[in-house]
Amino acid sequence: MDHDLVARVQRGDEQAFESLTKADFPRLYRVARGVLGDSHLAEDATQQAFVEIWRDIPRLRDPAKYEGWSYRLLVRVCYAEAKRKPDMEVIVESYRVEPRTPDAYATVADRDQLERGLQRLSTDHRVVLVLRFLVGMTPEKVAETLGISRWTVYARSDRAMKAMRAALEADARSPAMPAPLRQESLR
Repeated sequence: MDHDLVARVQRGDEQAFESLTKADFPRLYRVARGVLGDSHLAEDATQQAFVEIWRDIPRLRDPAKYEGWSYRLLVRVCYAEAKRKPDMEVIVESYRVEPRTPDAYATVADRDQLERGLQRLSTDHRVVLVLRFLVGMTPEKVAETLGISRWTVYARSDRAMKAMRAALEADARSPAMPAPLRQESLR
């Protein structure tokens, strides 16, 4: 991240904020999408995070810490969104992907299975997994970003991975859905 750009935003430069938003939206949206599992909710959360960034950035002491600070604000917004709809079932959107190789269907099926497993996790667990494995943060960086201990990151990661394994195993054991009845068989 361009520290000069962050410093200009801190001084109230609206054009710098527009540039920052354009440059940073994909990074924050990706995390929100991973945590919330829905593109519309993720877009709303990312936009709300930018509102909070604009409001709070004058208080950011070190422009070099902007990236972690912005993740922290975004995660807070994602938690609020999840709490606002406590009965919210994470919506796993499917994308039609045409295979490029013979085993591309297996790749799409694996991704869909992982997304179904993620939807069964708590927000705390999804946040840690998204920051660790989607963003690629170290456990120490995740801990700093979320304001939790490194050991809490390890514990949540461990529990989340066990829950994912259990969900994937349950999916593998579940019976296949029966084929729809054809019109001819009803006669």
